[in-house]
Amino acid sequence: MIAPSADLAQRVRDLGPWFHDLELRGVRTAPEHPLGNFLRDLWRQVEPAFPEDMTGKTVLDIGCNAGFYSLQLHARGARVTGIDHNAHYLAQARFSAEVLGADIEYRQMDAYDVDQLGRQFDYVLFMGVLYHLRYPLLALDRVAALVGERLVFQSMQRGSKHIVHTEPDYPITANSIFEDPRFPALYFLEHSYAGDSTNWWVPNRAAMEAMLRSAGLRIDARVEEEVYLCSPNTR
Repeated sequence: MIAPSADLAQRVRDLGPWFHDLELRGVRTAPEHPLGNFLRDLWRQVEPAFPEDMTGKTVLDIGCNAGFYSLQLHARGARVTGIDHNAHYLAQARFSAEVLGADIEYRQMDAYDVDQLGRQFDYVLFMGVLYHLRYPLLALDRVAALVGERLVFQSMQRGSKHIVHTEPDYPITANSIFEDPRFPALYFLEHSYAGDSTNWWVPNRAAMEAMLRSAGLRIDARVEEEVYLCSPNTR
């Protein structure tokens, strides 16, 4: 049993710093977050993608951090598994679930290793992770294979937001296409971006959508500039 009030606030401080701003029985975990209420704002965008009653549904939350999305979906009745490679975030997630009485399975695991889970999930969240990976397509292929009904996907994007028609093939002499900023492109960050050395690859919009299709996914909706709802492409 988690002790109330002052003891709970102290535990929250001891587990800091927090990236997810949760409310745990009246105690905020990151009330001064530099990005404000970005989690709740993003949740409002993706919430309609999930049934109100998710009883019997399974969810995989990849890069779960402190468990904000896991907790939202558990509250709808889903059976949730959250994974993260970061032990600090997982300690926060397990603590938050304990405080709120949520039965959520959390496991320390890299996105590259999701195939080791050995099963599909009805819903998969893969948000805020891809650009932190040195091998993004490897992870995306493995994640896509686990999607039973729907993937909710988000990645940082930079460069052109416009889409240009591309041909299925080009002659080796076709150089000008690579000068078009609308052509699918991944930007490699050798050192750091936004003060974060784990930012490796950032796609433009065309590349992001092409990568999703290449991984065997159908893009059903783009609910925000960087957020896609996808399903397995069974054609």
